[in-house]
Amino acid sequence: MGTSKPSYVDFDHSSYAWKSDVDYRKSPHLYKIGRGQQGVLTCEPYKSEILPLWKFKTPEEARVSAKQIYAKFLTYLYMKQDFVGADMAKKFLHMGYTRSRRYANHKSGTKWKCEGDEWTILPNSVDREKAKSAQHFYSFWKAARENERYLKLKKEHRKNYEN
Repeated sequence: MGTSKPSYVDFDHSSYAWKSDVDYRKSPHLYKIGRGQQGVLTCEPYKSEILPLWKFKTPEEARVSAKQIYAKFLTYLYMKQDFVGADMAKKFLHMGYTRSRRYANHKSGTKWKCEGDEWTILPNSVDREKAKSAQHFYSFWKAARENERYLKLKKEHRKNYEN
């Protein structure tokens, strides 16, 4: 069943749309929305503002973390009119969900195993606590991605900068 491999294998950093030396608050026109969590650990100053809030070790930590990141999302969106910040906060919520799910399904956090050139996905193990952590992030991520103001600003960003 080793028909694919992790996306980080053979990753080409030079073609990555997000650059760590760009201040995306000062240069929102350089920000690409992308798919999923792309750019989440690269785009400054947002990475430095949100990453310290991102925790999912226990369900209680995840609940507090998701709440704090969602509050940051709302601040970026409504108080600062900062689409890029809101998009980054949404991506951190998404990442909280996916990383918690990864540890819920694979206790070590390792999903892939490589033997020679053959990549396989390791069997699942269930961790109910991490699954609870994931659920906290999921509900806030869903609220963020469906927020009408967010969707309006996303459409405007695409129109203004990604054509």
